[in-house]
Amino acid sequence: MIARPERHTIGIVFISLLLVLWAVDTQASLYDRPKERIPLPSPIGYVSDHAQVVEQEWKDRIRSVCIDLEKKSGVEMVIVTVPSIKPYPSAKHYADALYEKWQIGSTQQEHGMMVLVAVQERQAAMALGRKMFPVITPTVRNEVSRDYLQPAIERGHFGEGLYRTAVALATPAQEVRLNTPSRPRIKGLGIWITLGTTIAVVLFFWRLSRPDLRHPYRRIQKGEYWGTGQGGFGGNWGGFGGGTSGEGYR
Repeated sequence: MIARPERHTIGIVFISLLLVLWAVDTQASLYDRPKERIPLPSPIGYVSDHAQVVEQEWKDRIRSVCIDLEKKSGVEMVIVTVPSIKPYPSAKHYADALYEKWQIGSTQQEHGMMVLVAVQERQAAMALGRKMFPVITPTVRNEVSRDYLQPAIERGHFGEGLYRTAVALATPAQEVRLNTPSRPRIKGLGIWITLGTTIAVVLFFWRLSRPDLRHPYRRIQKGEYWGTGQGGFGGNWGGFGGGTSGEGYR
C-alpha cells in the first residue's frame, strides 16, 4: 500500500519531464524552420529578378557591370529582387541565407556581393564575402543605401536604382584581386628552350660525323691529318729548300 503512491509520483514526474522536452524541441523546430523548411529561390543570372520589377534595359546594364567586374577582379556580384522575405524577420537574414545557398563568390565565397530588394516589405540588404569588407566599408554601404537603394524603393524605380547601386559597389570592388598563386613565367622562355634544344641536337650529330674530334691526340683534333701516303707531307718537306721531294725520298 505504501509503494503505490511512490510509483504514482514517479510516473507523474516522468511524464512532466517528457512534456518539457517536447516543448523545448518544438520551440527549436519553430526557430529553425525559416532556415531549413522555407524554400529559397534559385539563381537565374547576375540579375535574379524574381519580383519582376526590373525592366530589360536596366537588366542588361546591370549584367554588363557585373560581368566587367568579375573579369577585372574575379569578384562576383549578384542583384536579387523578391516579392517577399516572409517568414524571415528581415531582409538581412534572407540575404545571408540566399548568399550561402547560392554560394556566391569564388574562393570559398569570400569574394562575393549580393544586393537584395524585398518589394512587399520595402527593404533592402547586402551580403558580402569576408574579403570584401575592407573595400565595401560601412560608409560605402550607408552611402549606397541612402543615395540609391532607398530612393529607388520609395519611388518604385527599381531598375535605375539597382543599376546605380551596382556601379557604386563595383567601383571600389574592382580594386580587389583574388590571391591565386601564380607560377613565375619568363617572357619568351618557350622560344629559348626550343632554340637551345635545336642547337644541341645539331652539335651532337655534327660531332658524330667528325670522329677526328673525338681522337685522343690534339694533333688530330687540330686537323693535322696523317693521311694514307707520303703526299700528305709535301708542303712540309718543301720547306727545306726543295732539296728533296716526296717521291725522291725512299
